[in-house]
Formats: sequence, structure tokens, C-alpha cells
Amino acid sequence: MPQLLLIKDLRFSWAASRPLLDIEHLSLDAGERLFLRGPSGSGKSTLLGLIGGVLRPQHGSIKILSSPLEALSGAARDRFRADHIGFIFQQFNLLPYLDALDNVLLPLRFSARRRSRVKAQGAQRHACGLLSRLELDPLALRGRPAAELSVGQQQRVAAARALIGGPELIVADEPTSALDSDTRASFLALLFEECQRAGSSLLFVSHDRSLEARFDRAIDLSTFNRAVSAPTC
Repeated sequence: MPQLLLIKDLRFSWAASRPLLDIEHLSLDAGERLFLRGPSGSGKSTLLGLIGGVLRPQHGSIKILSSPLEALSGAARDRFRADHIGFIFQQFNLLPYLDALDNVLLPLRFSARRRSRVKAQGAQRHACGLLSRLELDPLALRGRPAAELSVGQQQRVAAARALIGGPELIVADEPTSALDSDTRASFLALLFEECQRAGSSLLFVSHDRSLEARFDRAIDLSTFNRAVSAPTC
């Protein structure tokens, strides 16, 4: 399968400290579901910032859809992220004063590419369809600020927001950490179904190793990150 994400000879450090990340090679195929784990301090959040183009590596290359992110300007990386990457954050990062539907529609304000993908269906209809498939009733939630929703409801709204417009890559950063085991299993099944429907690759970061078997592949960042595995004095 074609590679959606390819990382080669990546190094990143904060200020003058020793490298936090030193990754020779890491890839993600189109349509693949990859589980990424690693101990605290192994650089998981920093790696996601680099993949999202929020940070720029000091050395090496990060290619998404064959585009080298390190060669893009900050504004171009922002546009690329809006067009091609959907994020599900650990704290969901919904706008608390907007209702579920308006939160889901937000990415379409920043990406003409994603707007064009839902144009035939209609943006609101597409957003309502996503919420319904994620077991939320958009009519029942209309007008209710996101801050008033339960954790499970906010989680599903965040997933729908990431998925709208079919971005090629979904990045999920510990999205199930606040959920019980039954709710985690249900959410993952729905997330997998929607990623498959959209043809999106999924990079899922979690400490919960009980979820690994559900993914196509699982890796430990410390086995790829030479900065973590190397001995220190």
C-alpha cells in the first residue's frame, strides 16, 4: 500500500538539551490503523506536534502525502494540516460556547478542500450524519453548548469534527483515557468504521495496551526513538 506518512532521520530537541526525538524511520500506510505507545517523556506529544506541522524538526524529514512538511512555511503547514489532518485531542478542545453541530463544522471554515468533499451532500447534512453514526442525536443536542455535554458526548463530537471532510490522516491523542472499558470498545469500533468509510489512516496514541490488538500494527516509540533508548550519564 502507498505510504501516507514517512519519517526519516528525524531529530528534535528543546533549546540546548539533548535530543528528545531521534527517529531513523517510521511510516504509516494509507488506510492503516497504527497504535503508538510510549512512556511519559518519550516524546509522543512532541512527535504529534511535528506530524501536525506545529513544530519543525531540526534535522530529517516528515512527509505526508509525499509533501515534506519541513520545507513548508508556517502558514503553509497550517493550511496543509487543515486540509489533510484531523485531530482528536485528549481534552477534546471543543469550543465550549458552540453546540455539537457548530463544533463539528469548524474545520470546514479553514479548509476549502474539506468543504469541497462534502459540498454535494451538504455540510450540515454531512455533519449530522457523522454525529448520528457516532450515536449522537444532532437534533437533541442543538443549541446545547459543548461545555454542558457529558465526557462521552464531547468525545464523539471531537471525533466527528476530526472526520468531517474526509482528511487523509486522523491523529488521536489519548482520546479514551477518561472512559470505562465498555465505552472505549464502543468508541473504537465507531472510530474504525468512520475511518474506513472515509479511507483515512489512523494514528492512535495511548497508554492502554489492552487496545493494541484492535489495530493493524502497534509500536512502542521507545524502540524507534534512539534518544530515549540510548543510555544517559
